[in-house]
Amino acid sequence: MTQQQANDAQAIAEACAEVLWRNDPASKKLGMAIEKIAPGYAELSMTIADDMVNGHGICHGGFMFTLADSTFAFACNTYDQNCVAQHCTISYLAPAFTDDKLYATGREVSKHGRNGIYDITIVNQKDDKIVEFRGFSRTIAGTLISKDNNT
Repeated sequence: MTQQQANDAQAIAEACAEVLWRNDPASKKLGMAIEKIAPGYAELSMTIADDMVNGHGICHGGFMFTLADSTFAFACNTYDQNCVAQHCTISYLAPAFTDDKLYATGREVSKHGRNGIYDITIVNQKDDKIVEFRGFSRTIAGTLISKDNNT
């Protein structure tokens, strides 16, 4: 890949993330932030608020799942092809607590035809591994950037 091709791919990934973020009230409402975007790659963060803990005093798994799922979405939607989750698995490795800052990193493992596989790892501010998530994506009709330019 030439430097120009790499620059173009990065510009497309960033433009896709901008459109996806603009239209993603769920991730915004939970206080997520995009830390980094690249083709097939995304980093998001989220701080655990008081109202995100369960009866055990630890972060509800659904919130950690949502952070992993959002990171998955941003990673697989970096090629200007609409991509959705086909299925996923998640393993909760350690608890998160109020005021913990979680960092999710999503990496493309495989992309072939309309199918992709992405691994998302969530760590806390001490770099303790909290979650491992594997998402399987499916490309569907439509694009992010072209749709955005038509509105």
